[in-house]
Amino acid sequence: MASNGANQPLLSGFVDSTPQTNNKDAPKRRRLRRCRSAPQTDVAALDINEKDSTHLSEFPFGKPRPNFKRVLVYLAAYLGGGSLSFYAVNGQIEGLKTNEILDSIYFCIVTMTTVGYGDLVPNSVVSKLLSCAFVFTGMGLVGLFLSKAADYLVDKQEILLVKALHRYQKVGPTDILKEIETNKVRYKCIIMLVLELVLILVGTIFLVVVEKMSFVDAFYCVCSTITTLGYGDKSFSTTGGRAFSVVWISSSTMTLAQFFLYVAEFNTENRQKALVNWVLTRKMTHVDLEAADIDEDGVVSAAEFIIYKLKEMGKISQEDIALVMEEFQDLDFDQSGTLSPSDLFLAQDSQTKS
Repeated sequence: MASNGANQPLLSGFVDSTPQTNNKDAPKRRRLRRCRSAPQTDVAALDINEKDSTHLSEFPFGKPRPNFKRVLVYLAAYLGGGSLSFYAVNGQIEGLKTNEILDSIYFCIVTMTTVGYGDLVPNSVVSKLLSCAFVFTGMGLVGLFLSKAADYLVDKQEILLVKALHRYQKVGPTDILKEIETNKVRYKCIIMLVLELVLILVGTIFLVVVEKMSFVDAFYCVCSTITTLGYGDKSFSTTGGRAFSVVWISSSTMTLAQFFLYVAEFNTENRQKALVNWVLTRKMTHVDLEAADIDEDGVVSAAEFIIYKLKEMGKISQEDIALVMEEFQDLDFDQSGTLSPSDLFLAQDSQTKS
């Protein structure tokens, strides 16, 4: 079975079908093309605009819109349940109060974001246990859902940012997509940094105008809030201030957390690129050839060379290769070293009968 291809390299399916010249003196080289099992995105017909830009980067949990709505539902359920609970024990919470309903929502937000100013504190067993329960559920909500929602929103803004940067240049959908994929994390860092600076400015101005703080105290309060330090000597104490803080605290703390997450991801990506560049530019030695010769036949095929380089780059490990080879051997029913449709049929039929 497949005897005429037994001597072909493992990546023979990748051989380019582009016709070659008839020059007999030209060296014959196999050209590798993209694997048909991983088709390249058809961006030629892709109209990049605000409506369909979400197709470029899907939400991690599935389709963007349904899951984004689910995040809002969870957030509403958390704030609703928390506000009602803290409203019910309002008399067991001491501190500077304004409006009972607003104070309950404000206390819920401060608890969820772990800011904890200390201007409102529980002073009974029931209120303390409620606070303990809601601080853990709030952290879980922020970590699992709100950060994903923020990541989704940032992805939507990447195309707008790229188009703005290349506003005076003629770039097509393919160029924009390539630019996004190349500098994806960098653009995320820029977007989150700009957004965080805007939130810091808005928060500082609001505290100066509404809470009547000095500029230094307002900036100090903003910094202690977005970093979740929450010293407590400066906080939102008016009705209008707490209404504003419900939205501002949650958005500013989450934005800063996402920014540092993207910075860490950006540094990791740069280290990975540096490693890949080192692997691709360093000179091969006889020791490398011996290590790359998987079947120990004295020569290194294209497949063996690619696998060796991917291992050096840290893309795959020996354990990954062993698992893939085990699957290959299970599918290679006639043990010919190659796969054919009959191999797949016989292997699957054998698994069904067993």
